Amino acid sequence: METGLKGLEAVLAIARRGSFRAAALDLGMSTTALSHAIGRLEASLGVRLFNRTTRSVSLSDAGLAFVDRIGPALAEIRGAMESAQSLRSTPSGLLRINASVQAGREIAPLVVDFLRRYPEMQVELVTEGRLVDIVAEGFDLGIRPADLVPRDMIALPLGRPQRYAVVASPNWVASHPLPRTPADLRPDDCLRVRLPNRALFPWQFQRQGESVQVEARGRLTLDEPAIARTAVLEGAGIGFFIEQDVAADIAAGRLIRLLEEWTPPRPGFSLYYPGRRHPTAGFSAFLTLVREAATRGGAQRG
Repeated sequence: METGLKGLEAVLAIARRGSFRAAALDLGMSTTALSHAIGRLEASLGVRLFNRTTRSVSLSDAGLAFVDRIGPALAEIRGAMESAQSLRSTPSGLLRINASVQAGREIAPLVVDFLRRYPEMQVELVTEGRLVDIVAEGFDLGIRPADLVPRDMIALPLGRPQRYAVVASPNWVASHPLPRTPADLRPDDCLRVRLPNRALFPWQFQRQGESVQVEARGRLTLDEPAIARTAVLEGAGIGFFIEQDVAADIAAGRLIRLLEEWTPPRPGFSLYYPGRRHPTAGFSAFLTLVREAATRGGAQRG
């Protein structure tokens, strides 16, 4: 029976994503080709691995047992391949990175520099709001705010410290009292932000050791910073953003910054990864580049 590693990886991808379409995108193949590959594998095994309907895909009992067995086996195979690749001096292969949108912007220049230095390398940078299990979802590295990095991961500081910015449009400011402290904020004027875990984001302020939290109760709730920025530009109310997302608008006068003294710098992003015994040459080269960038940034700030 001929069953390639790609076929087994396809099974794990569908089980992980719960969708042929999403798994096909992850694997860089068409949904039709993926469906045919799974069909051939099921025919060769003589069992159905997935229960399919027009709306959902789920593992059958045989599929659950199959995934439980092949998951650890494929992890061992990947480890053996990485061990072999680590002996190669020239970085090559694919590096998969998962990041938030803001962290993706932070790392993008380094990724371009990395590809320029190592022409045999490829990088897949996936940005999403939710905090994923990078090991379970097949990523080599993750990038998130330092305080969100899982404790069992190795972390490296990345980029400059972050800061929040409270902003409103000039028209909104002209027709409303200007808040001098967080206590002056009317919660009903504050746009609500829903986090990837579905919780509502609390507005946190700090000045000279004093901490204040405001629960936004505006009529508009959003979960995408770019849409929230547009709403604030249109005068929908006061927004709470990571500074870099609205810095250009503040500089151009399209948005007015409020309560700046109440938004001190906070820890920046961290690049993180699980401990691995045999890192590939490409993986090690990327970490070296990140460390070099961090050293340069520290020297410039000093």
